[in-house]
Amino acid sequence: MILRANNGGKKYKRIISVVPSLSELLFDLGLNEEVIGITKFCIHPQKWFKEKVRIGGTKTLQIEKIQALRPDLIIANKEENDKGQIERLAENCDVYLSDVNTLPDALKMIVRIGELTDHRQQAMELRFKIKKGFDTLSRHHATPNIRSAYFIWKNPWMVAANNTFINEMMRYAGLKNIFEEMSRYPAITIEELERLEPDLILLSTEPYPFKEKDKEEFDLLFPKTKIAIADGEMFSWYGSRLLKSIDYFHSFRKNIS
Repeated sequence: MILRANNGGKKYKRIISVVPSLSELLFDLGLNEEVIGITKFCIHPQKWFKEKVRIGGTKTLQIEKIQALRPDLIIANKEENDKGQIERLAENCDVYLSDVNTLPDALKMIVRIGELTDHRQQAMELRFKIKKGFDTLSRHHATPNIRSAYFIWKNPWMVAANNTFINEMMRYAGLKNIFEEMSRYPAITIEELERLEPDLILLSTEPYPFKEKDKEEFDLLFPKTKIAIADGEMFSWYGSRLLKSIDYFHSFRKNIS
């Protein structure tokens, strides 16, 4: 949705993205000069990461720096950005606030951003390719059957549960989330995990950067369970990276089966 002004027919020329996956989307839609600022976590494309002005982290935006850039549109996300900071920015600038929990949400958002940036045709083509690829995934993994836990954080241990985009992507990868009865990103204990006896434990590369040493610790705790490092971008980025997620999920399922 758009916060603040009615943008009917308005062409935005000074855009700031405060969401990494949407910065990549803007690039893949063909924008360049229109994007004047990104966050320190907007690592794709590398060219933009090197050249564009960085305006803080996703939840630690540098408000004064953003205002000095005089943007006419800020592209944000309900989950990834701080509500108070976004509301403050919306006092002086249009803000498109995305809210994505499902694949249909993502496809709708891609088209809307295409419309806002005057790149609707490119967005429609991207939407078609993503939907076609995920339709194929859905046919291959019609019944998710690998009982899995997806970790996003440690100290405390936190997992992705229901009402999250990660949970949706797990289904397309053929994984059944053992914490699907819980909501969002609950903290859990190792004892709870032991009782549920997952077939697979996934340690994501983001937001917490799980490494091989973390995998080794889980291997000792759960010697009969398969432990794998999951590419967090493939499971949680809901922009144009979804195109790459299609092949990733095909390969991922083969490697863990």
